Amino acid sequence: MIKSRNLRIISIFGTIAVIAGAFGSHYLKTKLSPEYLITWHTAVEYQFYHTLALGICLLFPSDKRIFRNPSTWFILGILLFSGSLYMLALTSLILSQPLKILGILTPLGGLSFILGWVLLGFQSIKNGA
Repeated sequence: MIKSRNLRIISIFGTIAVIAGAFGSHYLKTKLSPEYLITWHTAVEYQFYHTLALGICLLFPSDKRIFRNPSTWFILGILLFSGSLYMLALTSLILSQPLKILGILTPLGGLSFILGWVLLGFQSIKNGA
């Protein structure tokens, strides 16, 4: 059950990352400032990395406790880190001052990524990988 749910989530996040990358390369490159284009690219890049990390999680038995499961933290990280960067870049298009408050979410997403990797390491040790 958890593995099939993760596979669906992986396919959704992977699809969104490809679409966001293409959108940034073809449409936003003429709309965003260079600073926010880099921000967009960073969001796409980290979403791809951590979508692949979710795939790695499928190789190990998952902990049923939600906050001990690395997948939980990778998903949260994608939503907070990449999501906040996407929104920051997009708000720069429609507002004279981008919503910099969104930047508060970015480090929380980064912390979520770190926790996911640490938990994945612990799971690999626990499972003798």
